[in-house]
Amino acid sequence: MNILMIGSGGREHALVKKLLESPKCTKLYCAPGNGGISRDAEIIDINVMDKHGMVEFAKKNSIDLAFVAPDDPLADGMVDAFEDAGIRAFGPNAKAAVIEASKVFSKNLMKKYNIPTAKYEVFDNAEKAIQYVKAENTTPVVVKADGLALGKGVIIAQTIDEAVAAIKSIMEDKKFGDSGNNIVIEEFLTGPEVSVLAFTDGKCVKPMVSSKDHKRAYDNDEGLNTGGMGTISPNPYYTDEIAQVCMDTIFKPTIDAMNKEGRPFKGCLYFGLMLTPNGPKVIEYNARFGDPEAQVVLPRLKTDLVDICEAVIDEKLSDIDIEWYDGAAACVVMASGGYPLAYKKGIEIFGLDDNGQIDGAVVYHAGTKYEDGKFYTNGGRVLGVTARAGSLDEALQKAYAAVDKIRFDGAHFRKDIGKTK
Repeated sequence: MNILMIGSGGREHALVKKLLESPKCTKLYCAPGNGGISRDAEIIDINVMDKHGMVEFAKKNSIDLAFVAPDDPLADGMVDAFEDAGIRAFGPNAKAAVIEASKVFSKNLMKKYNIPTAKYEVFDNAEKAIQYVKAENTTPVVVKADGLALGKGVIIAQTIDEAVAAIKSIMEDKKFGDSGNNIVIEEFLTGPEVSVLAFTDGKCVKPMVSSKDHKRAYDNDEGLNTGGMGTISPNPYYTDEIAQVCMDTIFKPTIDAMNKEGRPFKGCLYFGLMLTPNGPKVIEYNARFGDPEAQVVLPRLKTDLVDICEAVIDEKLSDIDIEWYDGAAACVVMASGGYPLAYKKGIEIFGLDDNGQIDGAVVYHAGTKYEDGKFYTNGGRVLGVTARAGSLDEALQKAYAAVDKIRFDGAHFRKDIGKTK
């Protein structure tokens, strides 16, 4: 099969490496890709949002499977464009991808179908939103831009003044552009967070192994929220009993709800969960693999990913057994100095090798470019250094041993991945 991966980050590199394990994969392209991906797949210079360009390339190169990984092209209907051209594509169509593309839609869906989530209100007017947070007078409070905002459209306000400032920056200053025309204000939930990715063909849902993301920039969960500084799998808080509760009250009801709304979801659905004192609740949905969750979940996948993609597209997921490696996986993100705020690009990276530095480790490239035989930084999150082992401690030990072999000016990474409560 000729396969086209769409995207350019660490998630896409993890998917590329997993697809390459399939004996069915004869030729793999990635558009637009990155430096590390260029070592594993043929890089194609097409913008991630260029539906016409992607479809034309797929036709000319006899693509048998297109895998649309990032949120923006999914929301914009790239899967629809491939399907209209008769090309098989993995990922939800635009009608289904709205579950991530609109926070207002997803919250209203949960309310309508009694899927447990935080109490919330929706606003299209800044003054009314400000009046509401002042009247409720409860902090912390969560303020969310309705639309996609590169994963950064959520502000946890610790005081009423911070909440007012957040509302103004999103709705009046348009910090996230039109994504902030509507906002969701919701109660702050407490408890351990869990990420559960699930394959679904719109009828059957098969959750993957659980993971835990570390969002804050610095050790001890300090600093600004980032796209994720590291992950572990499995999540130590996610027991078999909790998994069953989630299946009965969240996973299956969400798939059923989307069908009832005439928006059947096919692809990978990400459930961001909070294990509250009142049971598991949904914080957010994503319409695709999480990043960096994919970097610890995919190394644990034993079943051929191409077979799973085909079963999802053909609505035959119930016919396939999905197997996982025992043990654990850990990913440590090496970021540019200054991330998630301003940072420099084009800094040479030393110590990388194609074998993942040490036995049992693999380096997923997120923000890199490859020129004249050298790797350079080209983003905020640069590398996801991952290891799989029999235990979490062993996986962490291997991942950090691999990190120690890599260096670039200004590199920073958390030293407590897997250790935080």
